[in-house]
Amino acid sequence: MTSFARQPSARREPSASRSPARHPLAERTLFDATAPKEVPRPAGGWRPVRRRVDEEACNDTLMMLDIETVPDPVLMPADWAADRFPKAPWHQVVAISVVEVSVERDPATGFETYALRSCRSGGEPGWDEARLLRAFWRLFESERYRLVTWNGRAFDMPVVLARSLMHGLAAPSWFLRGTRWANYGQRHAQEWHLDLMDTISSFGASPRLTLEEASAAVGAPGKMGEHGSCVGDLVARGELGRVRAYCETDVANLYVVFLRWAHLTGRTNAAGHDAAVDGLLRYLEAEGTARPHLAAFAREWVRNGRRVPMCVGRTTGASDAEAGEGADPGDRGGLSGA
Repeated sequence: MTSFARQPSARREPSASRSPARHPLAERTLFDATAPKEVPRPAGGWRPVRRRVDEEACNDTLMMLDIETVPDPVLMPADWAADRFPKAPWHQVVAISVVEVSVERDPATGFETYALRSCRSGGEPGWDEARLLRAFWRLFESERYRLVTWNGRAFDMPVVLARSLMHGLAAPSWFLRGTRWANYGQRHAQEWHLDLMDTISSFGASPRLTLEEASAAVGAPGKMGEHGSCVGDLVARGELGRVRAYCETDVANLYVVFLRWAHLTGRTNAAGHDAAVDGLLRYLEAEGTARPHLAAFAREWVRNGRRVPMCVGRTTGASDAEAGEGADPGDRGGLSGA
């Protein structure tokens, strides 16, 4: 009978080929005083890390999205406690605001650069919900967007989809674009739907921040007098313009947080981040005459720059190659001229 028991093997003497000499630095650690202080820089400089990107699957327009809602008195159960948050279908959408950003990708490095196109609310203040949602889906169908939200997987998009279902609207671009593993519904498909609240918390491994808390961390203005809890009263008083303005400042905050996250994760470099910050500030100032809330956002952001610098390449001592041509290493106040 054959046995599968392990058989004793003949003892072999160690040889030089089987026991190579240890490297002189093998016993050292980074905590040893004799260990090398730094790794020598290659003569040609470090090669940038290239992102592996399927160019055919790229969504090269960013859409920052935020919505404002009020409880639907028709669908909300009469016995639903006032202090309980309504379920997705029971939220009536009263404002949808977006920031649209064109994305260019350097084929040599994979770094992205961002060019702001608009910060606006959909439709007109007098539009009903069905018309507002229909217009949103027409916009969404028009390009291959990379959606960026804050808690959008748990709130914004479930509400938009549930209310679209109720109104009999079609949203094929949401469900049919992409592949089985890369599409708007996949939690980790960040080229499709990036929920920054979920991502920054390591998908729930650490406590989730509010947009207000994340904005404060990067120096963005955050809430500027309005709050989500005020929306119902503003709508009841017919002040939908203030609701739309509040929603637009929320997506502006979201864009600022996104830019800092994009730099943190290597999607863009310091020069790309700072150029996008410059572009956003120019846009806010140009639009500020017609939309005072955007001018107020810009002023508060610049003021916060004394606490948390708006730019990264001009404050961290980054090399000229990373900070970009013309960067002033002595400029520590954020934007030049600010």
